[in-house]
Parts: sequence; structure tokens; C-alpha cells
Amino acid sequence: MSEEFRMDKTAFKATNAEDADDHVSEWRNKSLTERLNAAWFLIRHAYGAEAEKPMDKTVFSMRKRI
Repeated sequence: MSEEFRMDKTAFKATNAEDADDHVSEWRNKSLTERLNAAWFLIRHAYGAEAEKPMDKTVFSMRKRI
């Protein structure tokens, strides 16, 4: 797991439900590059993909809708 995205288990703050549910303000303070890196990290781990492994384009197919 990447050290950059490791969870800090010592950081804890008691708060109410509305403030705890507010994730938007935390991500607005980050740069676009940081947000894209975090999204790519989550996508890779969700689908088990490696960074060097290219996408398998043989799985998809296209057809014309009538």
C-alpha cells in the first residue's frame, strides 16, 4: 500500500454527524493532481489493477443500435 495514502489512525476528532459527513470541504483544499491521484489509487485497488498493466480492450464490444 502506498505511504502517501496510508490512513493516520491517531488522528481522531469527536464531532457531530453533519460535520463528519462533510467530505467536500476536505477535497476542495487539495489540488487537482492530488484528487486525481487519490481517485486513481482507489480505482486501482477496487478493480485489482496494477499501474503498469494496460487496460484489456478485448473485453468490450461495440454494436450499432437500430
